[in-house]
Amino acid sequence: MKVHAIHKHAQVSPQKARKVICLIRGKDVQEAEYILRSLPHKSARLILKVLLSAKANAIHNFELDGDSLKVSEAIINMGTPWRRVQPRGMGRADIIKKRTSHILVAVSPKEGK
Repeated sequence: MKVHAIHKHAQVSPQKARKVICLIRGKDVQEAEYILRSLPHKSARLILKVLLSAKANAIHNFELDGDSLKVSEAIINMGTPWRRVQPRGMGRADIIKKRTSHILVAVSPKEGK
C-alpha cells in the first residue's frame, strides 16, 4: 500500500529539486527526514513538508506505524512556468520563465514488518 502527498506549483525549478530528491529515494522516512533537515537548499524544505505530510497521511488515514515506513516513490515533475516580462532595449521585451515543480512523495510500510 502506498500513501502519498503532493505539492503542486512549488516555486523551485525541477532541475534543482531533482538533485535533492535523489538523496531520499528508497530510504527510511526517519533517515530521509534527517537528510532533508541538514541540507541548506530551498527545495529540501519543500520536500520535507511533503514527506511529513505523506507520513501523517499514513498514520492518521490508514493507521500505519510511523516508525516502519520507507520512501517508496519520490518524483519531481515540471509544473506550469510563470511567465514574466523583462524590458529590453529599443522597446523590445524578453519573456522570463520562472519554473515551478510538482513534488510527489509516497511512503509504504517496510517489507517484513
